[in-house]
Amino acid sequence: AEDWSDMKPRSRNVPIIAALVVGIGMIVAPFVFQMFDRAPLGGDMIDDFEPYMTVEEVEKFRGYLVEIDAANTESVEALRDTLVESGAVEASQYDVVLASVVNLNEQWPTVDADMTDLIDRMEANLDNYAAVAALPPFPMFPWFFVIPGALIAVAAGVALDQRRTPSNRARPALWVLFGLGIAVAAAPVAFQMFDRAPQGADMIDDFRPMMTRERVQSVQGYFVTLGAAEGQLRANALPLLVEAGGDPADFPAIGQWSTDWPTILTDFNPMVATMSDNVDNYDAVAALPSFDLFPWFFVIPGALVAILAVVAMRSRRPADDDVAPSPNIPAMAGKESS
Repeated sequence: AEDWSDMKPRSRNVPIIAALVVGIGMIVAPFVFQMFDRAPLGGDMIDDFEPYMTVEEVEKFRGYLVEIDAANTESVEALRDTLVESGAVEASQYDVVLASVVNLNEQWPTVDADMTDLIDRMEANLDNYAAVAALPPFPMFPWFFVIPGALIAVAAGVALDQRRTPSNRARPALWVLFGLGIAVAAAPVAFQMFDRAPQGADMIDDFRPMMTRERVQSVQGYFVTLGAAEGQLRANALPLLVEAGGDPADFPAIGQWSTDWPTILTDFNPMVATMSDNVDNYDAVAALPSFDLFPWFFVIPGALVAILAVVAMRSRRPADDDVAPSPNIPAMAGKESS
């Protein structure tokens, strides 16, 4: 029969050592991916966008674009001809007198398309945003690796230490190791990460074209163009129309835009500022591993630790009381009779 005392301790301890390595790997992972810096920035971005990622806000912004489009169309198709035909502005001077209005007329197709794309991306990701916001707070993400990893490493270390003793004292530590593995593997199910994390990945991908410094600066420039045109329509074009005997009521879209412009600015400016403030935060989140992978960062090491714990328990060293005496040891001779 095989002598258990001759079994190499190293071969019996390999599963525990492997579990220890997995635990250390989980501790190290957040540092490798710079999660302690990046994850909180992602949390800031999620918090900052919360006021704007609703159906009501998206519909409101889309309504503003429709309103501006109507005013621009009215200025192109009716205002110019009315001012020229009434003699309020000479045809050759229209582009000079109302240069900001003409500038808007020329740029509006680009402005409208770009702003509509932003609103479309927000609307398309309302559910994705809600899914990401329902995940545990981003600043906690690194600790979801470090804390279980540390517990796994400690349990594996205790099991290794107890394996050095003749008795089977490592078994409780191995059961703890098994339980930790199961808990880590089950965490994504508890937090619905298999549904929510891919939605987060979709949102990050969809926001990529809008969350750049160049794109934000373009949007900020659009509002300079819009503001200059609205101001010129209100302060120059309509007064010239009145002087020529025209009626501003004939241009309801322009009048509505001028009335609503302060509100439009009040609503749009914070949203654009939020985009600008979160460009770096977005870059930090995008630099993390894909959200699609996050559930597997728990399932794979957790399942591996649980399996290794089972293997270690099956390869345990029997207690000394269970070890049969070696046949090579001679039996004790009886006492000689006198």
